[in-house]
Amino acid sequence: MPTEPGSTVRYRGPVVLRRDRSKDMTTTDQRLLDRRGRSDWVHSDPWRVLRIQSEFVEGFGTLADVPQAVTVFGSARTPVDTPDYRVGVELGAALTRAGFAVITGGGPGAMEAVNRGASQAGGYSIGLGIELPNEQGLNEWVDLGINFRYFFVRKTMFVKYSHAFICLPGGFGTLDEMFEALTLVQTRKVTRFPIVLFGSAFWGGLVEWVRDTLLASGKIAAADLELLHVTDSVEDAVEVILRASEERGRAAGNPPSVETAGSDTAGSDTPESDTADEDGR
Repeated sequence: MPTEPGSTVRYRGPVVLRRDRSKDMTTTDQRLLDRRGRSDWVHSDPWRVLRIQSEFVEGFGTLADVPQAVTVFGSARTPVDTPDYRVGVELGAALTRAGFAVITGGGPGAMEAVNRGASQAGGYSIGLGIELPNEQGLNEWVDLGINFRYFFVRKTMFVKYSHAFICLPGGFGTLDEMFEALTLVQTRKVTRFPIVLFGSAFWGGLVEWVRDTLLASGKIAAADLELLHVTDSVEDAVEVILRASEERGRAAGNPPSVETAGSDTAGSDTPESDTADEDGR
């Protein structure tokens, strides 16, 4: 639309301001260097974009050299003196012996158990934490840890640097992360990787509902149900992951190697979801 004669035109970077919108005559440099004023601008959406960008940069830079890894999800509310906690420790150690780094949400409970098992076995124990109202911090068994502000940035890191997901019993957060991974694989947003549900008694009802309701009503295909592997055996869970890793290596014409970074495998495509997650993970 042509500018009316006599109207003022101002340029603020790539933004064009005309008429009443052009009355702010200060420059970007002036606003940067001028005396300190109100600080509410740091909470504005444009500023949040830079924070989001910085979290991606920090995450990509920190995790770029991580060897092939497996992400394990599970409840933050799992007590130490329970079978689920002991399974987590055993699983972390078994993944380490199989040559994988271990990634968790870095919190207490099942996440702590897996980090503990990996660390005690001499493995690479990674925790990707999240800012929560009742912040508990990263557990003491994390060797490499990053704390994120945004769930969707954190979940990108889980997917990008993992060869597989294992879901121990957990709450809404674990369900969200499991279904996000499942959706990305089903829609081929990422190269297919294993999704293991550990604990048939815990996960059996959900899998039954998926089969008897979603599949029966035509909401998913029969092949989609095969994306989930349910087991009660640590050895079986690790074997599923090793077998999938070998198949990827053959498909790529290269044998699998623990020196290969996770970004070259399952999660090389960045997920596009920005949904929130996690309540009682």
